[in-house]
Amino acid sequence: MYAAVVAGVFGLIIGSFLNVVIYRVPLGESIAFPGSHCPQCGHVLRAWELVPVISFLLLRGRCRVCKVKISWRYPLVELLTGALFFYRIYLEQGFSARLLFDLIFVSFLIALAFIDLDHLRLPDVLVYPLLLLGVTRVIFMPGEIQWLQSLSGALLAGVGFGLIAKFYPQGLGFGDVKLVAALGVYLGFPGILAVIFLASLLGTLVGGLGLLLKGRGLRQAIPFGPFLAAGALIMLYWGEYLIQAYLRWSGV
Repeated sequence: MYAAVVAGVFGLIIGSFLNVVIYRVPLGESIAFPGSHCPQCGHVLRAWELVPVISFLLLRGRCRVCKVKISWRYPLVELLTGALFFYRIYLEQGFSARLLFDLIFVSFLIALAFIDLDHLRLPDVLVYPLLLLGVTRVIFMPGEIQWLQSLSGALLAGVGFGLIAKFYPQGLGFGDVKLVAALGVYLGFPGILAVIFLASLLGTLVGGLGLLLKGRGLRQAIPFGPFLAAGALIMLYWGEYLIQAYLRWSGV
């Protein structure tokens, strides 16, 4: 439990950094310089204004200088990252090289999901490192996933989504193609199939709910990246349980 708590606190800090990535990367800005500041008035944040979640509460969700509202997404990203880090370590009861890869994987997914929500795009500067992360895992941790599983997962998902994007560009973008290929490398085959199924199911449910509650038009673009990320997270955390439950249910 102690290791999980430490990981959760570390996740809050990583979440704060991911907020910078989510805001700056789509704008083509450096994630290192300048330091954290209010985008409205330029006020450079002091150390006590950078404490994850707590600073948001102390500042009552507003910039200390110009009083502009701070998006609720900042503490949400921090809490989400902290919770996912905590639970990943809690499931494994300790740190390991495998968990290090998984936590980096989780961080990329969070950043990509929120960027896609905001901008309807998945930046190559994040997708390609995610792909490289999967390749590195296969090379240095062959016991976790076999290269044939990884390669087949990437090719199957990438080619399938590529054909959809080519013939139905309104439904999928090539950013989704690259992302699903990267997920295929990391999760392999047949895990990537479950990810696609879960993402499609979640997308249908959320899209249908939005249509009912907000009257959202059928032609309105809905980013698919967040659903792919959610499906990948579900498989990362509960994939084995879901597969076993399916096998018991199907009688295989």
